[in-house]
Amino acid sequence: MTRALQSERRGPASGGAAKSAVVFLHGYGADGADLLGLADPLGPHLPDTVFFAPNAPENCPANPFGYQWFPIPWLDGSSEEQALNGLLAAADDLNGFLDEILAQEGLAPEQLALVGFSQGTMISLHVAPRRAAPIAGIVGFSGRLLQPEALEAEAISKPPVLLIHGDQDDVVPLESLPHAADALVAAGFETYSHISKGTAHGIAHDGLSLALSFLREKLPKSG
Repeated sequence: MTRALQSERRGPASGGAAKSAVVFLHGYGADGADLLGLADPLGPHLPDTVFFAPNAPENCPANPFGYQWFPIPWLDGSSEEQALNGLLAAADDLNGFLDEILAQEGLAPEQLALVGFSQGTMISLHVAPRRAAPIAGIVGFSGRLLQPEALEAEAISKPPVLLIHGDQDDVVPLESLPHAADALVAAGFETYSHISKGTAHGIAHDGLSLALSFLREKLPKSG
């Protein structure tokens, strides 16, 4: 049974109807509000874009005030089976949420982009390629590609992907970026990557600027 995701919504800066949507997907132990603030610097440059920032479906045992998309065995002692089952359940939840907001806003899949951070990147890179219709793009900060060996066989749609990672990340190793990029390229995805110098597990100004350029290019033009 699909679980409904609670989400905050930030309407288009133009004040008019949305012509595109960006969904922020937060990291392990955080919540939607953790990333919704990114709408402040992005919104004026994407004036016809509506922003959503849902909470992941499960409470996080490592942070009782935060949420998780799925368990992480080396952090919470869960089994690999629990982690996989959690991923598949969260994928269903996220797909249901995306279908709902597209219908609610009157938008097509190609008018939607995902921006993930850490575990939010992991769920983005798992869900979007397995959707029936390609979305506009995926921006993944500080994440990993789960099950890279399955990507080529299971990818139904191939949206463009921008991967960004800090070279001082001590939570998700920098090596995760080339591992993901190589698998995406091998599976036929248009893939871009950037390493933020001197950046730990977070989003630096240069990475956010690149994300904005990518979103402006891939989302439908206003007008």
